Amino acid sequence: MSSRNKRLKIFSGNANPALAEEIAGYLGVAVGEAKVTRFSDGEIQVKINESVRGADVFVIQPTSTPVNENLMELLVMIDAVRRASARRITAVLPYYGYARQDRKARARDPITAKLVANILTASGARRVVTMDLHAGQIQGFFDIPVDHLPGVPILAEYFMQQQLDNVVVVSPDLGGVTRARDLAERIGAPIAIIDKRRPEPNVSEVMHIIGNIKGKQVIMIDDIIDTAGTITNGAMALKERGAEDIYICCTHPVLSGPAIKRLEEAPVKEVLVTNTIPLPEDKIFNKLKILSVAPLLGEAIIRIHEDLSVSKLFD
Repeated sequence: MSSRNKRLKIFSGNANPALAEEIAGYLGVAVGEAKVTRFSDGEIQVKINESVRGADVFVIQPTSTPVNENLMELLVMIDAVRRASARRITAVLPYYGYARQDRKARARDPITAKLVANILTASGARRVVTMDLHAGQIQGFFDIPVDHLPGVPILAEYFMQQQLDNVVVVSPDLGGVTRARDLAERIGAPIAIIDKRRPEPNVSEVMHIIGNIKGKQVIMIDDIIDTAGTITNGAMALKERGAEDIYICCTHPVLSGPAIKRLEEAPVKEVLVTNTIPLPEDKIFNKLKILSVAPLLGEAIIRIHEDLSVSKLFD
């Protein structure tokens, strides 16, 4: 631990300092002394108040709302430690903002997920750690190593502890089938799929349900819950077709706009999320259960720091 304390440095911006503290505690180190403030005109000011020369630096900063502020903080922090002669800089983004802008859906659309990857690399990051990218192919947008950690094992462990009977795992759309199958295999359950159409952004309509859900305890899984329209429409359709208890889970609780109201009113027993994104008090409600990703990210950081395999975490 003594050599790790000297060589391993953890820093955090303002996006999720509680998660950074938890990860640092897991590692047995202190969060580095840094201050991220604003000048009077709104520009970001970063002060690194300890030496990082020759250190293996991990900057923990999800780029959740306010996305642009948190992203810019991360870039400025990376630049600061790079110019202070850090040996290697790893950007730890538990949540990767702009991930849903990963392709040209219409003419003249930007591919902002690729732009963000380019900017992170240009700032001085030499490795990226992230969780449950909206599209796994985003890893290929980077010209530096990316460790893509799945959230499903954390969710699966929780449901195994609940010892639910007669369970089926449901994907809220065709794109989430791989994630749903992964959870289903881990807890020993079949899967079902909701066939939906999306007439416009943040609006979805359930068309069909593929699979047997009548009389079952249902676990719906997604990577992100944003406005909660898709997941709550799916829950209502499942209930109408005879599902018993319905559980909703995701890795990233964006929970914007009407999400909290929709989830509170939905026919759902529990909403299970992780702390990749910090939730303020006004987004905490009775059905919500939050699991920590700190042990997983802490183990990944140890393995990267000691040049060990990260994928062995999931064998």
